[in-house]
Amino acid sequence: MEKLIRNHVGERLDHAFHPGIGRGSKTVVVIGHGVTANMDRAFITTLAESLSMVGISTLRFSFAGNGNSEGRFEESCISKEVRELGAVVDALDGRPVIYAGHSMGGAVGVLFAAQDRRLKGLISLAGMVHTQAFVQREFAGVKPGAGFMWDKPNCPLSAQFMADMDEIDSVLDRAPKIKVPWLLVHGVDDDVVPVTDSREIIDYGNEPKELFEIPRCDHVFDPVTDGDALPAMVTKVTSWVLPLVEF
Repeated sequence: MEKLIRNHVGERLDHAFHPGIGRGSKTVVVIGHGVTANMDRAFITTLAESLSMVGISTLRFSFAGNGNSEGRFEESCISKEVRELGAVVDALDGRPVIYAGHSMGGAVGVLFAAQDRRLKGLISLAGMVHTQAFVQREFAGVKPGAGFMWDKPNCPLSAQFMADMDEIDSVLDRAPKIKVPWLLVHGVDDDVVPVTDSREIIDYGNEPKELFEIPRCDHVFDPVTDGDALPAMVTKVTSWVLPLVEF
């Protein structure tokens, strides 16, 4: 897929398309990343390549201001990224879409799926639920406009980001509005977005829904004590997606 993708303010969104090998699916799994990350995170690339290997077309992309996408990081926030996910879906010209979002990208997916009926399935990978609690927990000692997220010099904490997280507060109340199959995958040892976020929100979702917990697994599906975390995530997502995919 060589199409240029731009968001609602004209910023180019960097992306990589992995065509399904063999028969190649009509359905596209779109993968979105979390805060301070980009589409080239190792587990995102691994998931995209693994889905492609079994014939599932996959697109991973970076939200504006992240990775090689245009835009300023200081303007990145969930509300903007919901609209950017819409631009990616627009660019797929009516092909069926399943969205997989990691961390803050998971909150993006919940908000998008609750208001846009074009998704055929939703996957939350260590998905963030309580946005205000997240920033209070992770950035309590950082002053917006004068500090950085997790001391990353390319990721300044902005007042715009904080205000958006506070206004959203939580995506818990959007769960009942999601009308598509929903898979939640979460590491039990996640110390960034606790597994309790997924345990709580799944109770508010509609069937079919499933929570898959991975023991000894952290926030980015790297092993804490063994090497099973990433393969477990990829295997679960692949097996869950296949029955939903159109070829």
